[in-house]
Amino acid sequence: MMKRVLMASLAVAFMGMQVGLAMANAGNPDTGPGCGLGKLAWQNYPHQKVIGIQTMEATTNGLMGNQTFGISSGTSGCTNDGKFWAQEKVNVFAALNFENLAQDMAQGQGEHLASLATLMGIPAAQQPAFFAMTQEKYAALVSAGETSPVALVKALNDAVATHPMLAKVSAN
Repeated sequence: MMKRVLMASLAVAFMGMQVGLAMANAGNPDTGPGCGLGKLAWQNYPHQKVIGIQTMEATTNGLMGNQTFGISSGTSGCTNDGKFWAQEKVNVFAALNFENLAQDMAQGQGEHLASLATLMGIPAAQQPAFFAMTQEKYAALVSAGETSPVALVKALNDAVATHPMLAKVSAN
């Protein structure tokens, strides 16, 4: 009986760690699991990008089950600013409409591209500049070797961040 409880506990801990690691990659890839007791316990470690520390943060969060509470309550270093969900909306939209987005970007216009711009926080007045930028940088944004929605969104975010006009107005 004790062996089964131990095995079940290890399985739950492993699953919790996997969820924590997945959340770390999605929400805050540079500094570990983002929030929760694990993040607070290891926040002063000088090398936050070291996988061992990120694993310890995620494991602590998974074992304690506190990250979900922290996210829903806004405690333990967690915030409820909506940025994670806004980015997820962009990622999901790009995944579902990848081919249409690529086509719209090549043309520098289209309803899918306009919808993506809105989801990315580009104001309507700045969308023509966004459309022109995507058409101008189409080859770099939708490169032949890396044709995935995730790569497209990352390339778009990087391009917007370095664009003189769009970097000032983008919400992301």
